[in-house]
Amino acid sequence: MGRDVIIACDFASRQATMDFLSNFKEEKPFVKIGMELFYAEGPDIVREIKARGHKIFLDLKLHDIPNTVKKAMAVLSSLDVDICNLHAGGTIAMMEAALEGLTRPDGTRPLLIAVTQLTSTDQTRMEEDLWIREPIDKVVMHYAENAAKAGLDGVVCSPLEASKVHDVCGKNFLTVTPGIRFADGDVGDQVRVTTPAKAKEIGSDYIVVGRPITAAADPVAAYRRCVAEFVD
Repeated sequence: MGRDVIIACDFASRQATMDFLSNFKEEKPFVKIGMELFYAEGPDIVREIKARGHKIFLDLKLHDIPNTVKKAMAVLSSLDVDICNLHAGGTIAMMEAALEGLTRPDGTRPLLIAVTQLTSTDQTRMEEDLWIREPIDKVVMHYAENAAKAGLDGVVCSPLEASKVHDVCGKNFLTVTPGIRFADGDVGDQVRVTTPAKAKEIGSDYIVVGRPITAAADPVAAYRRCVAEFVD
C-alpha cells in the first residue's frame, strides 16, 4: 500500500454513513470504521462498505488478555478489512496473540497496527492519569519497538512522531497518523496535530482525517484538498 488519506467515518448510524459516502461519485476513499459506528451497526456495516469498493481500517483498539484478543481477531479476520488495530500497551504477548488470531488458514491477513499513545494524550495527562513518568516521545518509541518485536506492521502515532518511528523501526514500518487538521482549521480535542502537507514532509504513510472532511461544507472538496497536500 502506498501513501493514502483515510477518512474517519465517525457516525452513529448506517444511514448517516451512507449519506456521507454517497457524496463521492468518482473516488472510493479509504475509510476508518471506529467504535461508534461498529457498535451501532455491527459487522454488517463493514461488509456493506467493503462491498461498495472501499478499503477499510477497522479501528476498534483491542486491549485485553492475549487469549481474548486472539479469539476476537480471529473473528475480525473474516470481515476482509485492510487494517486492524490494538493498543500496544497490552504487551508484546498480547500483540503476538492478536497476530496469530488475525492470520487466516491460508496465511493471509489484514495489516495489524498498534496504538502507541492517543493524540489526545499529552505529557501531563500521561503522568498524572497513567502514572507514566517517562517523556512521551520515549514512551511512543518504546511501544513502537515492542510492536515491531511482536511482528506487527506499524503503529498509530502522532504525525509529529512518524519520522522518528521510521528511524527506530525502519522505513517499511507503517505510521498511521490521526491528529490532522488544515492550517486554517480548528484542532478540536486533539493536542498533537499537524497539517496534511507537514505530515507528508515528516513521513507519515497514512493520515486519518475526520471532522475536517466529514464536517466540511463540501466533503469531497475537503478530501481532494487532503489528497493534493498529502499524496500528490
